[in-house]
Amino acid sequence: MTNAANDTTGGVWSGAWVRERLGVELVGDAELGGLLGLALRRNPKRAHLLVSNVLGKHVPQSPAVVHGHGFALGRRVRELLGPAGARTAVVLGYAETATGLGHSVADGVGEAPYLHSTRRPVEGVHQAGGFEESHSHATSHLLLPEDPTLLAGRGPLVLVDDEFSTGNTVLNTIRALHERYPRGRYVVVALVDMRSAADQGRLDAFAREIGARVDLVTATKGTVRLPDGVLEKGQALVAEYEGTGAGAGAGAGAAGDGGAARVTTVELGWPDGVPDGGRHGFTPAHRVRLERALPAMAARLAGALPAEARRVLVLGFEELMYAPLALARELEKAAEGLDIRFSTTTRSPVLAVDDPGYAIRSRIVFPSHDDPADGPGERYAYNVAGGGFDAVIAVVDSVADTPALHAPDGLLATLAAHTPGVLLAVVPSYVPPTAARALTPTTAPRTRTPVPTPATPHLTERPSMLPDPLRGPDFSSYAPEEVGWLLQDLSEVTLEAPTEEREEAIQSGGAHYAESLPVEYQPSERYQALFHSALEESAERIALAVGVVTETVLAERSARPVLVSLARAGTPVGVLMRRWAEYRHGIEVPHYAVSIVRGRGIDANALRWLAAHHDPADVVFVDGWTGKGAITRELAAALLEFEESDGITGFDPEIAVLADPGSCVRTYGTREDFLIPSACLNSTVSGLISRTVLRADLVGPDDFHGAKFYRELAGVDVSVDFLDAIAARFAEVADAVDARTKELLAADRTPTWEGWAAVERISEEYGIHDVNLVKPGVGETTRVLLRRVPWKILARAGAGADLDHVRLLAEQRGVPVEEVAELPYTCVGLIHPQYTRGATGADGRAVAV
Repeated sequence: MTNAANDTTGGVWSGAWVRERLGVELVGDAELGGLLGLALRRNPKRAHLLVSNVLGKHVPQSPAVVHGHGFALGRRVRELLGPAGARTAVVLGYAETATGLGHSVADGVGEAPYLHSTRRPVEGVHQAGGFEESHSHATSHLLLPEDPTLLAGRGPLVLVDDEFSTGNTVLNTIRALHERYPRGRYVVVALVDMRSAADQGRLDAFAREIGARVDLVTATKGTVRLPDGVLEKGQALVAEYEGTGAGAGAGAGAAGDGGAARVTTVELGWPDGVPDGGRHGFTPAHRVRLERALPAMAARLAGALPAEARRVLVLGFEELMYAPLALARELEKAAEGLDIRFSTTTRSPVLAVDDPGYAIRSRIVFPSHDDPADGPGERYAYNVAGGGFDAVIAVVDSVADTPALHAPDGLLATLAAHTPGVLLAVVPSYVPPTAARALTPTTAPRTRTPVPTPATPHLTERPSMLPDPLRGPDFSSYAPEEVGWLLQDLSEVTLEAPTEEREEAIQSGGAHYAESLPVEYQPSERYQALFHSALEESAERIALAVGVVTETVLAERSARPVLVSLARAGTPVGVLMRRWAEYRHGIEVPHYAVSIVRGRGIDANALRWLAAHHDPADVVFVDGWTGKGAITRELAAALLEFEESDGITGFDPEIAVLADPGSCVRTYGTREDFLIPSACLNSTVSGLISRTVLRADLVGPDDFHGAKFYRELAGVDVSVDFLDAIAARFAEVADAVDARTKELLAADRTPTWEGWAAVERISEEYGIHDVNLVKPGVGETTRVLLRRVPWKILARAGAGADLDHVRLLAEQRGVPVEEVAELPYTCVGLIHPQYTRGATGADGRAVAV
């Protein structure tokens, strides 16, 4: 080990002044002195401050050097984790000092999304966690990811700070997050490992305590030798220098008269939808879009600089480090003849002494212009005054572009007193879409906390071309947090055709059933009354099934699942499962609806979007019920094909269903074939959304499948009524759910596919010879009566009220109901393959002969 105080970089070591007066020394690797200097600060917990020469916070540095150190650490993390670990990792940085470093590490890791803690609360964004930083002057850290499941994945969590000294901050963070989102691996990253000998063994002991692997990756290591009484001596020294006015350093002072008038505002042209940093999450897809936009933004900045400018500082703002760093890097690459440096403002009060052996040579002081973060108070920029800069480009986000910024004593005017040219570039503050909706006066108050639209890609740039999910009230009558529809809106396209025409086209092979829509069935008053009666009678049984299937998913599939319902029968079930998770466990589960089409597979673009925003291993596909298991098989085949074509793995093909009468899946609420009232109706119980549409002239290779929003049916919509009626029974069934779930988790739930065997038998017995025209179960039979041209209904002898609505629909359609003694389902709907026009039933509608 060498005494780092003897290591100098271009002259006197920038920790020599503190060493000589207080006896504080750095002991460590040879490069330690080049990375760190020493300063003193007003802090009751720690007098000295390790000042990084490569972090881009207190010391202006080349942007390439700043980013390069973080990127190199990220590459080491990637090598440690391997490609699979890097794909599933999440990088977490610490505000405010390490936000840029953490982001640079995420760049080095490659596929990892990035999040940093923040001290700025953002209304409408759910807090996913928080922690305290014991030695800091401002301790509260908030975690506000746009995707509430970002920290709940099973991949490694990479935590990045500028230094790893006692380890208290990082270990406290891991402890808090591990209790809420347990995982098997953590990686701690820091520029320097400054642990004392007493702290060296804590990391391994901590890992054993929580039962996870914890690795440490640093650029260099060393320790700080602190003599006895250094805190008191340091505080006295700070008071002495500040009392005499010497603690401001060279060139410090207030803005001169008219200084603010020399500020030039530059319109960056920041790309829409790209976050200003990692406060709510920043994804690889965001990085791709930002890198594409950087050359043009840097050109605008270069064009606005004074002609004589040669030495230019790009000055970031507190937590906003990465966006200005990216701009500075691009400017450094593109602007020949310019010496570009990068640093940021800070809330940390540090003593400034104009001595070459001291790390903080000067400071400028100005009032806070970001009140939401921490209220009013002083803010600082170090080593700017007296730095010889011909121009300073101040980069702030729009929330901080306040009158205080432009005031006579504000940052801009203060900078103008120390440099010939000041440019202001404002990056739009990113507000997650759901948070923005929550703040608009047109949005009605909600009792549930909104689930933001996630943005956590693990993929390449292609998903960034896909739009965000559609949400109510613009698309569907569900509240926006209940479900995001990965569909395109075809509401203005005429897609409906008479049922008989559709049936003839489908059976003749002239058209696929997904290329058109049936005319929406308008229920009679008698049928509507039957629906409400059935809902009242079955609400408790459905609530029990909802609870059981949700608890099974949470126990076996993911502690933080991403529910993906198969539109549209699965969507009400997905909403109810989401509500159960919130009611019983207080967790907010994302929920999306996607299209799957028999014979055509699942929407591949929807899968790409999901894989780009979530860990595929957390995705749980949800449907209402199984019949013969055709969709279960369709999904498995489609996912296998998708894996082969896109190389994206991790999606589990097993569907979670409310009812599994066909014994086709392992994850279900019940295997009884009973009436689920949502099967009784079409769009009016499914958020007013049509069945999905897949037609080549409407759905291109980069489009989601389509669907229509029947706004005109709002007067008869019972979608929310259905959900509320079931959710109102949650408390009544909670104990029964626990007991039933315990039984199921211990039981053999291997699918027997007895439903498929029964369908094959019925197909042969009734001379149909096509299993696609046999629709087993109450739900599928109802669909036949509402959408197709049925031939006959088979009803199990003795079936009771569960078939009242089926009998009514059959009567209205002129379809015979035949009772069968031995039937594995409550009922089965049959469509005859030899469909001909001209034959009619009792209601005058065409039927098969």
